[in-house]
Amino acid sequence: MMNPVSQLPVASDSTDDELLDAVRSWIEEHVPVKWRRATARGGRDELRKVRPRSSYEEWYPTFAESGLVVPTWPVAYGGLDLSPRQARLVEGELSPFNLGRLNPLGLNNTAPALFAHGTEEQRLRFLPPLVRNEERWCQLFSEPGAGSDLASLATRAERDGDEWVITGQKVWTTWAHESEFGICLARTDVTKPKREGITYFLIDLRSAGVEVRPLRHIGGAIDFNEVFLDEARVRDFHRVGAVDDGWRVARSTLAGERQMVAGAGSGGVDRIGGSGAERLLRLARERGRWSDPLVRQRTVRMWSEERIRLWTNERVRAQMKAGGTPGPAASIGKVHQGLLNQRIQTLACDLLGPDVVAWESAETDYAQALPYEVSGMLRSMANTIEGGTTEVNKNVIGERVLGLPREPDLYQGAAWQDIPRS
Repeated sequence: MMNPVSQLPVASDSTDDELLDAVRSWIEEHVPVKWRRATARGGRDELRKVRPRSSYEEWYPTFAESGLVVPTWPVAYGGLDLSPRQARLVEGELSPFNLGRLNPLGLNNTAPALFAHGTEEQRLRFLPPLVRNEERWCQLFSEPGAGSDLASLATRAERDGDEWVITGQKVWTTWAHESEFGICLARTDVTKPKREGITYFLIDLRSAGVEVRPLRHIGGAIDFNEVFLDEARVRDFHRVGAVDDGWRVARSTLAGERQMVAGAGSGGVDRIGGSGAERLLRLARERGRWSDPLVRQRTVRMWSEERIRLWTNERVRAQMKAGGTPGPAASIGKVHQGLLNQRIQTLACDLLGPDVVAWESAETDYAQALPYEVSGMLRSMANTIEGGTTEVNKNVIGERVLGLPREPDLYQGAAWQDIPRS
């Protein structure tokens, strides 16, 4: 295993000047000259012109080796063991180069569960290759009959010596077709209430008995998948937390997931579907619409809301880096961001005018033929569903933030096997 900090010899007791000098030296030595020149010339817009995703993925191991991908993580797991304050200084130096973190579901969904409930042996096995993007992760939670009511899931896991045999079906599994591993919830005791008989597993998707079937969404691209588990065998070493205590482990993942899709500054996926409000400002000018006061009002309102979202998420990130958890704040961010991004993408299409409904393209692939704004608008329709529906997250906010009574449940405390299911 390569030394995760071989290129950035700093420590938590380094002075700010030593830390910043080390980061600047690393940038000078390891960030390609073409990228640095493009950034200096025109920021991220120019950078995108000279840095295709394939080039970034090829270079990414260099970034991961430095420890800068996850600077607050311990050195043994691929980080630098820096304080949250030091990490913010580091990020300030890196930010102009738009060094996005690959493997977001691993970093934001898998890692929190391993930190909170995994063993040291599990963390040492799974976290370093996760940081290097050598093992990509997806999330095997939702099922055809268990989406918003995730705890009603029916995938079964039965113990066989030092292994578990897992059978069931998962759906809407983001990026499973590009992943090597998945975090999976499976029912291990049908006689207990639905949240008490679930166990949390790490599944190698290359195992026998695992079949991934891609699902093409309305925008023509493939993000989601169905995953079928037919007596797939998983070592007990790949179980995280105690048997039947998987719901508690999953809460670490779900909070991380909601924070990941909470928008700008969340530290995860800034925007799933389209681009941000900055693009609206440029688009309004390019299309000759900036002189319209109503267009200016709508555009600046979207820009202002996105900035508020950014600042709010930065506060949540600071809390997490200080040892806290996103908690209910992640649900607040997720609800706001899902609706906000849909409004941003709809406005982008409004600014595009008639080109939204008719266009010329030499592309034969439907997903590639769509104008960027149209593709973003279509994809954003999923924002209020993925990562926990807006309705479910509003319940979380009502109960855990506002202190409202829990929603009535006629089967509260009943065994899973006695609860009616679709």
